Amino acid sequence: MKLVVTVIHDRDKARISEALLRNNFKFTKLASTGGFLRDGNVTFLIGVEAKRLDELINVIKDSCKTREQYANFVPPDAGPIGVFMPSPVKVLVGGAVIFVMDVERFERF
Repeated sequence: MKLVVTVIHDRDKARISEALLRNNFKFTKLASTGGFLRDGNVTFLIGVEAKRLDELINVIKDSCKTREQYANFVPPDAGPIGVFMPSPVKVLVGGAVIFVMDVERFERF
């Protein structure tokens, strides 16, 4: 048994939820926030049998795509608001970050 923890962009949550249910994967969703862009994310906790791990990863991969977005970054030491106006920077958002962990014991009641 494996525990897959995957962090995805908030915009992809409906698409991946539907894909996981369609492929008979059970999951728990947790709201989370990214540290870099401070955008909304969703963290999925998914328990899966080891033999279905590659199938699960492919479902996630097909459901979460990266895309470009413009973001403004204000340095932490910038003066009062209005003094410094940064130019938007193009960044990649979306996609998925996947962590796979061994599960020593699993029980369902």
